[in-house]
Amino acid sequence: MPLNSNVPLNVNVPLNVNMPLNLNLDVRVNECRCSGSSLNSRTERPPKELGTKGPEPKKMSENTRVTKAAGIVAAATFLSRILGFVRDVVIAWFFGAGLSSDAFFVAFRIPNLLRRLFAEGSLSIAFIPVFTEYLTHQGKAEAFHLARSALRILSILLVILAILGILSAPLIIRVIAPGFADSPEKFSLTVTLTRIMFPYIFFICLVALCMGILNTLGHFAAPALAPVCLNVAIILSAFFISPHTSHPVIGLAIGVIIGGVLQLSLQIPFLMKNGVFRGEGRGARGKREPFCHAGLKRVGTLMLPAVFGASVYQVNILVGTLLASLLPEGSVSYLYYADRLVQFPLGIFAIAMATAVLPSLSRQASAKAFDDMGNTFAYAMRLIFFITLPSMAGLIVLREPIIALLFRRGAFDAATTRMTADALLCYCVGLWAFSSVRIVVSTFYALQDTKTPVKMAVISLVANMTLGIILMGPLGHGGLALSTSLASMINLGLLVHALRPRIGSLEWKSILASVCKSLICAVLMGAGVWVIAFLVFPQTGHSLPRLFLRIGVSILSGVVLYGLFSFLLKSPELTKLLAAAGKGVKR
Repeated sequence: MPLNSNVPLNVNVPLNVNMPLNLNLDVRVNECRCSGSSLNSRTERPPKELGTKGPEPKKMSENTRVTKAAGIVAAATFLSRILGFVRDVVIAWFFGAGLSSDAFFVAFRIPNLLRRLFAEGSLSIAFIPVFTEYLTHQGKAEAFHLARSALRILSILLVILAILGILSAPLIIRVIAPGFADSPEKFSLTVTLTRIMFPYIFFICLVALCMGILNTLGHFAAPALAPVCLNVAIILSAFFISPHTSHPVIGLAIGVIIGGVLQLSLQIPFLMKNGVFRGEGRGARGKREPFCHAGLKRVGTLMLPAVFGASVYQVNILVGTLLASLLPEGSVSYLYYADRLVQFPLGIFAIAMATAVLPSLSRQASAKAFDDMGNTFAYAMRLIFFITLPSMAGLIVLREPIIALLFRRGAFDAATTRMTADALLCYCVGLWAFSSVRIVVSTFYALQDTKTPVKMAVISLVANMTLGIILMGPLGHGGLALSTSLASMINLGLLVHALRPRIGSLEWKSILASVCKSLICAVLMGAGVWVIAFLVFPQTGHSLPRLFLRIGVSILSGVVLYGLFSFLLKSPELTKLLAAAGKGVKR
C-alpha cells in the first residue's frame, strides 16, 4: 500500500511506486513461470531456471537460491530507484508542493493505476502461466503465436481505452479528486494533463506484456532498464520542454508520453532477437495464424479474480488520492513524496524477496512438499524482518534530514519538509506489514489461489477508507498515511490466518525468535543513529554538503551498529547474508 511500488510515478498514498515500473512485473513473471507450468516438469525445471551448476541439499539450496536471487534483483532495483529519486528531486525543485504538482500527480496516477491494475497486476498473473504452459508443452511456435495474439488484441483495447479516457477526462477528475472542483484553475489544469498523458496507458501496458514475455524467456536486463527511459524523459522535459509550454507542468506530461514511446521501443529488438515475431501470420503447423489465439480465453478467465488480489495496494492509492484532495493544498504532494521514500526499501528488499522466493514456493507447491514450503516461507519472512526493521528505524530517525537532502530546494521549503516528514513517519509504521504482505500473497499465488487475496483485499480496502475518514480529521494527511499502514496490518493478519490451514506449520516460533532479535537490534541501532545525527553533528546550517555528510555518516554508523548487535545476538540471517555476499564477490 502506500507510495512500486515501483516501479513509475506512483503518486501518493502508499507505496509502490516507481516501484520501478517492472519490479512488480518481475515478481509475477517468476511466480507465473512456476505456477503455470506442467506438473511433469517438477524435477527438471528448478535447476534449469535458476541456472545452478549441480544439485544441492534441498532445504539449503532453496534458501541459498532465494538469497542470491534477491540480491541480484535488489541491486537492479537500487539503480532504477536512484534515477527515480533524481526525477522526483527535479520535480520538487521546479514545482514544489502546490497546484501544479498536485495536478500532475493526480493526472498521472490515473493511467499509472490502470497499468498496475490491468497490466502488471492481473494481466501478468493471468498471461504468464498460460504462456509458460504453451512454451513448455507445445513449443515456442505456439507460445509465440499466443504472445503475438495478445499483443494485437491488447493494442486494440488500449487504443479504445485511451480515446475514452481523453473524452471523459473531466468526469474522471471529478470522481478521483472531487476536491479539485472547488478550484477552477486546478481542475482545468488537471483535465488538460490527464488528456495529454492518458495515451501513456497504451505504451506502458504493451511494455508490461513485453516484459512478461521476455522475463518468461529468461531475459531480465532489458525490461529492467525500461524505467530509466521514463525517468530520463521526464527529467529532460523539465529542463528543455517545460520552459516552452503555456504552463510549465505540461512539459512533464509531454515527457511522460516520450518516456512511454522509449520504453516500448526498447523491448522490440529483444522480442525480435528471441524470435517472438518469427513466423508471424502462420500457425505452429504452417496454417494461417488466427487473429485471436484460443489461449486468450483462459487468460481472460484468470484475470477476473486477480485484479484486486494482485493490486490492493494500488487501489488503496486511489482511495488515498480521493481523500487527500479534500485536505488543504499540498496534501497530495506530501503523501506522494513520503510514499516515494518508503517505496525505496520496499522496492529494493520486499519486492526483490518476493521475486526471488516465488519460484521456490511454486515448485514446492506443485510437488505438495508443504513442509519444505513452510521452511522457505519462514526463511523469507525472517529475512524480510531482518532487513525491514532497521530500514524502518533508520527512516523514522532520519526522516526530516533525508527529505531535506533530497527535496529541500526551490519551492520545496522548510514547512513542506516538515509536512512530508509527518507523512513519512506514519508510512514507516507499516513498512514491516507492507513488506510481509508481499511474501504471504506470493505464497497464495504459488498455491494457484487468487480468490483468497481478493477477499482479504476487499476487507482491507474498506478498513483503509474507514480509518482514513476517521483519522484525516485530527491528523490531516498524516492520518491518511497511518490508515494505509493500519489497513496493511489488517490485510497481513487475515492472509496469514487463511494461509495456515493450507500449508500447515509456518514455523512461527523461529520467525518470532528472529523478529525479536531483529527488533532489539533495530531499536538499539536507531538510538545510536539518533545520537550521531542530532547530538554529534551540530544542527546549524542546511547546506547540501553538510546534510550529505551528516546523513552518510549516520547511515554508515547504523549499518555497522546493526551488524554488530546482530552478531552479538547471533542472528542467523546475518550469517546467511554475509555468506551469500562472500560467494558473490568471489564470482
